Amino acid sequence: MKPGSRLTVAKTLLVLFCFALFSFASKWGGDSFEIWLNGKMVLQQFVHVSKGVQTLQLSQTSENEKLDIYYSHCGRTGSNRYITIKDENGRPLKVWKFSDSNAAMSFRLKEILGLKKNKDSRLSLFYSSKQLPAGRLLATLNTSKENSIASK
Repeated sequence: MKPGSRLTVAKTLLVLFCFALFSFASKWGGDSFEIWLNGKMVLQQFVHVSKGVQTLQLSQTSENEKLDIYYSHCGRTGSNRYITIKDENGRPLKVWKFSDSNAAMSFRLKEILGLKKNKDSRLSLFYSSKQLPAGRLLATLNTSKENSIASK
């Protein structure tokens, strides 16, 4: 085999190897978020593989529970972060501002459950930050008098 043809074969094999290697790699970067209820993850979503908006079922029995939200912008915590609860018509009912020093955005469920106007209200949970000023709908919150604490 000639030296020039060996080089061509080696380059071709290298290109094929790279295609094969990167075809199994997941997308790099991207935003993701997790919602935790009393230390138990109830929702995790990667925005680039969005499965639509999930619904969390909340009930009166969970009002003393603690909700933690973690939002990651390409592996980093955002700055100037807000969580907003909106009603069925998109009107903001409650806004929390969170410091940049702690990744967790935490509050008690009684702060959400106190916002509902009727026994079966559907509220929306929005996140916004300096990196995402338009905001993103994270989940809908279905509040009812059922005995479940949280479910998808």
